[in-house]
Amino acid sequence: MSTLYPLKFKTIYKDKIWGGQKIKTYLHKDFGDLPNCGETWEISGVKSDVSVVDGGALSGESLADLLVQYKDELVGKKVYERFGDEFPLLVKFIDANDDLSIQVHPNDELAKKRHNSFGKTEMWYVIEADPGSSLISGFNKDVDQDEYVEKLNSGHLTDILNREEVKAGDVFFLPAGRVHTIGKGLLIAEIQQTSDITYRIYDFDRVDDHGNKRELHTEEALAAIDYKKYPNYRTEYTPKKNEDVPLVSCEYFTTNVLDYTENVSKDYSAFDSFVIHVCLQGAYTINYNGESYEVKMGDSILLPNTVDKVELTTEGGFKILESYIA
Repeated sequence: MSTLYPLKFKTIYKDKIWGGQKIKTYLHKDFGDLPNCGETWEISGVKSDVSVVDGGALSGESLADLLVQYKDELVGKKVYERFGDEFPLLVKFIDANDDLSIQVHPNDELAKKRHNSFGKTEMWYVIEADPGSSLISGFNKDVDQDEYVEKLNSGHLTDILNREEVKAGDVFFLPAGRVHTIGKGLLIAEIQQTSDITYRIYDFDRVDDHGNKRELHTEEALAAIDYKKYPNYRTEYTPKKNEDVPLVSCEYFTTNVLDYTENVSKDYSAFDSFVIHVCLQGAYTINYNGESYEVKMGDSILLPNTVDKVELTTEGGFKILESYIA
């Protein structure tokens, strides 16, 4: 078997009814003949869309095959014991040129029972935001299922939802069960559990090119929703230069933001996990085992568990999300 090294994958581009052009104009990723691009899947083990290595000795290999071949060398011993031959995280960029549907994701228990799948807990990092852009996360008051159904059926669901105006650098953590939507004008990096299960609650009565409305999952959503109001939906953190700043820590992933203007050495040997870098700004070079790997804005890199010590060198600075399973 080849020795593992920092892995880049071919981007999977998704045309969406609400997608736009920022994947191309802002992140400089070419989605070809698609009319728009709503999502890119950067690192995916979802069975319908498994990532394929782009570059190096393992070029052309799928992430699923690598996991079967390398097991804990790729993901870490405790991660492999927990998830087996399923890669546990999905990394995306999302460009909302229009509001996404209001939706909710099931937790592990419900997803296992209904879909034999993981649930979907996720986080968002706002890369870029048009002035006045907003999103929905959770409820603005405690409700019960009856009140929720009444508001949904009467067309007043948004009256009880928590809408937040957002700007670049804002972070939201969305546990399974939280009703949410990404609003028009937002470009977001998303880290989530490996799952493509979404219950669409309300789609603003939109129709596609053929005049068809998208399917709703009104009944399925009822048991998935957390109806409680929470005191704060935005993740509070203080941005700092040249040090690792924690953003989110949950059982599914831990994510930090690294905003560096100087070179840094990273020692991941105590992690017992793969590490993912998502480059939000700038560029840097990963130096490992005598080789160098160039990383620029819009790139996502998977550092296998065996890639434990790396040097990150930069000329103009970089900002990345660093995610792993603690």
